[in-house]
Amino acid sequence: MDSGQPFEREKHVTYLQMMYQILPHQYQTQEINRLTLAYFVVSGLDLLRSLDCLRHPQSKLQYIDKNAVADWVLSLQAHPRDCDEVNNGQFYGFCGSRSSQFKQDDNNETSNSSICNLASTYSALAILKIIGYDLSNVKSEWLLKSMRNLQQPDGSFMPIHTGAETDLRFIYCAAAICHMLGNCSGMDKEKAKEYIINCQSYDGGFGLTPGAESHGGAIYCGITSLRLMGFLEEDVLSKNVSSSIINVPMLLVWCLQRQAADGGFQGRPNKPSDTCYAFWIASILKILGGGHKLIDQKALRGFLITCQSEYGGFSKFPGDLPDLYHSYYGFTAFSLLEEPGLSSLCVELGMTDLAAIGI
Repeated sequence: MDSGQPFEREKHVTYLQMMYQILPHQYQTQEINRLTLAYFVVSGLDLLRSLDCLRHPQSKLQYIDKNAVADWVLSLQAHPRDCDEVNNGQFYGFCGSRSSQFKQDDNNETSNSSICNLASTYSALAILKIIGYDLSNVKSEWLLKSMRNLQQPDGSFMPIHTGAETDLRFIYCAAAICHMLGNCSGMDKEKAKEYIINCQSYDGGFGLTPGAESHGGAIYCGITSLRLMGFLEEDVLSKNVSSSIINVPMLLVWCLQRQAADGGFQGRPNKPSDTCYAFWIASILKILGGGHKLIDQKALRGFLITCQSEYGGFSKFPGDLPDLYHSYYGFTAFSLLEEPGLSSLCVELGMTDLAAIGI
């Protein structure tokens, strides 16, 4: 597999700029996740060092209007009508799109029946942080207080206030939200920690729930959550791993075994390689402390290049059409591979290091 082919940065920038202007009709079924799709575009352009740069001055593509983006994102936050409503069980975070945001008939204010969820709230805050918006201006008191309504007795989180599954994905969202806002009052960290520890399996990996099959995405959510909450020390591989709250050696082996013969990473044993797992698995190894240096980086790059579209973006598998999700995680994977022209990545928050520290 030829890993010497170039990373087509200019084509990727054009691909994201087009997505910023208008989404193809194939994304209609993802309307409720519009905030998350916007996160992929904005964070992707930032990784490509093109958030403030117009690549094609003769075309109709424009700069990212940060003020317009901030106004749109903020308009998707739900607000209680009074302090008493904060305790009514609802979550006053961000809606994923206008289709999940409802208005009252009388005064046209956002109704408390609007469906806010943790994933969209994470995406909203991440976008605001990436474009340089001061998160202290976000009405976080109501958000964090109502977010506690989503945490279950076992420490897990539901994404919305009723009728949803609970697993590690939403603990990660909660931990990232608290970290970005600099306020951990929105969750019981100790309960969340115990739930995460109970998700580690006999093979060293983590399932989305206790007893579930180990999965690369679940491990990322569990490990990054522990890191963001302060329960997992930095560079744990270089320290006395017997003192860690998780089984680090078995986790390391599980992750390293996910690199397949084609150079890519699989999310679970006996599954095909998939672009996004280059990020999920490599990020886990980086958080553990340099473990990403133990993989065959040349082979991984070669696999990713086979998923690179000639029109820009990345596909899930070689030969498929590109999509925003796999394109974004293709960019993050190349950042971890230290591709020239890409910004360094804060793997815990899913944004550039500069955005994570507020520069």
